[in-house]
Amino acid sequence: MSNSNSLKKIKELHFPMMENAEYQKAQNQEIRLGKEEGLDVSIYSNPDFNWLQMEQIRMGLKDKIDASVYANPAYNYETMRQIRLSLYSAIDLIPYLKRGFMDDSLEQIRLALLDKLPIDKWLQDNMCAPQIHEVRIGLCEQLDIAAYTDSRLNWMQMQEIRLGLEKKLNVSLYANHLFSHSQMKEIRLGLEAGLDVSPYCSLMFSATDMKEKRLSLIERKMQKTSEPKGKETLFDPFRKCEFAISIEENGNKAYAYIPWVPGNMVTKDDIYQDLQRREIVFGINHQAISDLIDMRRMNEKVLIAEGVPAHKGNDGWFEFFVRLDMPRIPAPLPDGGVDYVNIEAFEMVDEGEKIAVYHRAEKGTDGKNIYGETIHAENGLEKKPLRGEGFMIAPDGVTYISRINGKFEYINGRIIISNMLVVREDVTAVTGKLEVDGSVYVIGSIYSGGYIRATGDIIIEHNVETARLIAGGNVMIKKGSCSKHDCFIDAGGEVSGSFFEAANINAKGNVKANYIMNSNINTMGRVIVSGSKGVLLGGKICAVRGVDTFNLGNSSHLPTYLDIGRNGLYEQEQAIRAEKRTQLLNELTALEAGWSKILQLLTSKKGGISEDTVRKVHATIVVKSKELAELDAEVSKLANMTDQGMNAPVCIRGNAFGGSVIVINKIKYLLSSEVSRVIFKLRNKRIAIITL
Repeated sequence: MSNSNSLKKIKELHFPMMENAEYQKAQNQEIRLGKEEGLDVSIYSNPDFNWLQMEQIRMGLKDKIDASVYANPAYNYETMRQIRLSLYSAIDLIPYLKRGFMDDSLEQIRLALLDKLPIDKWLQDNMCAPQIHEVRIGLCEQLDIAAYTDSRLNWMQMQEIRLGLEKKLNVSLYANHLFSHSQMKEIRLGLEAGLDVSPYCSLMFSATDMKEKRLSLIERKMQKTSEPKGKETLFDPFRKCEFAISIEENGNKAYAYIPWVPGNMVTKDDIYQDLQRREIVFGINHQAISDLIDMRRMNEKVLIAEGVPAHKGNDGWFEFFVRLDMPRIPAPLPDGGVDYVNIEAFEMVDEGEKIAVYHRAEKGTDGKNIYGETIHAENGLEKKPLRGEGFMIAPDGVTYISRINGKFEYINGRIIISNMLVVREDVTAVTGKLEVDGSVYVIGSIYSGGYIRATGDIIIEHNVETARLIAGGNVMIKKGSCSKHDCFIDAGGEVSGSFFEAANINAKGNVKANYIMNSNINTMGRVIVSGSKGVLLGGKICAVRGVDTFNLGNSSHLPTYLDIGRNGLYEQEQAIRAEKRTQLLNELTALEAGWSKILQLLTSKKGGISEDTVRKVHATIVVKSKELAELDAEVSKLANMTDQGMNAPVCIRGNAFGGSVIVINKIKYLLSSEVSRVIFKLRNKRIAIITL
């Protein structure tokens, strides 16, 4: 099968992948894992990707980064990996990819950018990964890498020059691309031994010749420095003194490395002399140096000096004395339903109660690197004061105190303490009308003739029968509502309860319960009936965002009417917004006309208009323009939410019985027989049934 045919087949499938024989087992595994993790596997369900590439895309999607940046079959696995890792640190490797860098080269560039090193200044398009590595290490150790960034040098030559710079040698004697790396090494070793290398620092000598001359010079030097008083120091021509001290973490750590080579005998004095030459004076670990030499720890990287890191001060933080983690979502029941009865819906606070204390940011603690230089620490960051209403800040500037007795909420970083009337008895017609600027909490039930109007939430601990509830916020009836179509609930937010029987509900948000029977519901949100025993039976449901229930209707074919999407409620809401838009547009037009006159007066310098008036008019225009833009966004969002591409307008997780009528965007469907575990949705202006 060709690649174009494969891609076409993938797009046509609802679950693109498993049945496609082109996929190998490992590829199938990656797609399966992506599905289990709830990822959009279509981005890598392509036979052009091998399983390693798929793995990198899946890992990116799982970590919620833009994996499309590197989801290209032309990029191999390692290139994808480096781009993925760079995205975690907000590093952009794409410009380097366009320059031709890939794989290990991208890794070296990424590590350099991560350490905020000026790699761009030295990076050349023809550099390979080991060359970039040498540049990066040199920058880390704060060396003058200009000595070895000549593009004519290979990475081994660059390494020899870098090692010389680390030991503060005169690398200009051998930093010549005409020297091989072996020749450079002999000159470097001579300089490290304190030799005058001029007798063999010439292109006319091979590396072997240079080594012989170097050893000869060492022998003469040893003879000259032999011990006095007739004692002869035996010269060992096979003795070597080769080691490296590397500086890491921006001068905070120094490591010693002694390679095993025949005759290599490094002493403590050699180590200390090199530390002194490098001006490393702080944090030297004398015990580590002794162990390194006495225990002959060769071919091992040993930490011999370590500075004290700077510690950033702790950021400011709030200590709350009220619960912020209120379980706003009810706990699940064994049958899959939700426990509305035992949910704690709010936290109460008293006037004068301490609700929070702010702990100020702390100063950082300075550190010191191995050169004895002070590393200045950052101080912690202060947080902005808490915003909201219903509280005050004490004179100490850090203590937050409630101003009223009321309901405490912490929403989107704001404290809201609103008035809440607690009714400790049942509400009936005898109680009279309750009208509250705030929320109402009824510890009992509401019976015949009960009436509550609240600007906030209404929470009923037990049952509701004949009543009228009007809330600016949410309505929660913990045990449920049962009436004879004489219970009326209006909510600016959600309506929830264990059950609703013969209720009339109007809500801006979702309507949730464990079963709903013979009720008339109008909601701009979604009707959700939970649990394996949950049922939506009888009545008329107008839900703009759809219905999600376990069972729909019953075996007796009791008529249940669902009107979803762009129904009368939707059109009414859009009409209200259109009217509001016209009003806003007229106000904005009038303001802009006034603004034009103001500008003319200012230009003519006739005066008569205060700066305060100019600012207020301009600010009002900005506010109205923002309101108009937000209104248009809401209209567009509602239209998009109810178009033909709605994901699951009607979702039945159990059984849907015949006799139910389903209308989606005014397209009607009469269910004639029982179906199980299905979704009803629009396809090509017809209602289709799709199995879950």
